[in-house]
Amino acid sequence: MKAEAQALKGHLDVLLLAALEDGPRHGYAVKEALREGSGGRFDLPTGTVYPALHRLEAAGLISGTWSHAETRRRRIYELTEAGRRKLAGDRVNWHEFAAAVTTLLDRPPWPATS
Repeated sequence: MKAEAQALKGHLDVLLLAALEDGPRHGYAVKEALREGSGGRFDLPTGTVYPALHRLEAAGLISGTWSHAETRRRRIYELTEAGRRKLAGDRVNWHEFAAAVTTLLDRPPWPATS
């Protein structure tokens, strides 16, 4: 099942930051990192990824520079220090949230109340 962009609402920014954690990438490589890293489940349209990258850049969480590779002009994005801090905080919050949901979903059924 492929995830729709709407299903990722609220999580897209942290996933994009995580895709840039290992180093700079151009926009399409960020999109591909999400697709490959999720086993194809997060195959997002470029119309979702690029506006989010621009939003993260405007917020100072990533920086972008132009690169000229062969005959193509590409925008290369990388995490800023603020982006690294945000990713670290979001990662902790995600693990806490996921642990709480897992605890609720993996417990025996709740007794009925009257």
